Amino acid sequence: MHPTPTYTKYPSSATYSEIIDVRSENEFTKDHIPGAINLPVLNNEERAKVGTIYKQVSPFAARKVGAAIISQNISQHLHSHFATKEKQYSPLIYCWRGGQRSSSLALVLTQIGWRVTLLEEGYKTYRAYVRQQLAQLPSQFTYKVLCGLTGTGKTHILRQLSSRGVQVLDLEELGNHRGSLLGQEWESKPSPQPSQKRFESLLLQALQKLDPNKIVWVESESNKIGQVYLPSILWEKMKQATCVELQLPNQERIKWLLQQYPHLTEYPEILKSKLGGLKYRYGSKKIEEWYNWIDRKEWEALVGDLLKYHYDPAYYRSLGQTYQQVKLKLPLADLSPKSIETILNTLGE
Repeated sequence: MHPTPTYTKYPSSATYSEIIDVRSENEFTKDHIPGAINLPVLNNEERAKVGTIYKQVSPFAARKVGAAIISQNISQHLHSHFATKEKQYSPLIYCWRGGQRSSSLALVLTQIGWRVTLLEEGYKTYRAYVRQQLAQLPSQFTYKVLCGLTGTGKTHILRQLSSRGVQVLDLEELGNHRGSLLGQEWESKPSPQPSQKRFESLLLQALQKLDPNKIVWVESESNKIGQVYLPSILWEKMKQATCVELQLPNQERIKWLLQQYPHLTEYPEILKSKLGGLKYRYGSKKIEEWYNWIDRKEWEALVGDLLKYHYDPAYYRSLGQTYQQVKLKLPLADLSPKSIETILNTLGE
């Protein structure tokens, strides 16, 4: 007698050989359970085809076409991915809502003799778990916020702290964004930000690795990192946290920014386009002044003026409205390795 698939609400305690997401590539990219691999039983084009038949012909016709495609894809996976699996292999499989796509693959694998588990209600169950966890887990930690004007090396210093074993929640890394208008690098094929759902999965995964008994350092972000938003409870906890403010001479800030953001000088036309979006705020005269500095490659003058008129006022507004508990100010002469070492020793105490 062949075994039948078992069901679980969420794979939090059991151990599986691997977690298989059988949804299409696009569904998987938008979000998936951490550690899952993608073995679509209907790829992007096939899923769209079946959906069209479902709407324009009939559900019955769509199921026939879908079953044929799914069977072909499962056969291909058996010849490739599953060919080397041992008898003890035991996967967890899920699709969007625990329906035909995951059940189809599970049926075949159980007939072979493997012990298969299905995620009840599929990805929807996992997504509900993420929302529930993010509504409460961030409140379990005590945060300290590293503040400072743009160009004071906050992100770099936090990552150096993390390399020393200090707990850091790197929101810019999770959101794949440097948190400002000019922060995103301009490459021919820039790495996109994660979807909101994917960001929340990554954030939950990061939070679950932290020790609630130790301080968690974060950077003084807003509640929005690029196009993704922080959970409200995390944002509230960050606003209530004490802050340590880094202070650095303007010339050193300019030097650091030009070093860390080479795309500012490598793509002048894109830079102009980005700055042009600020015309409504600063007027044509100021935008033209910035354009002239770009044309003359007077980068230090440009960055200094952007700090003075755009970034610094925004920072002071944020500090006054959001991060009001500045308990310590740490002046740096520069961002040389020696200066950073001194700051790291102070923050890590």
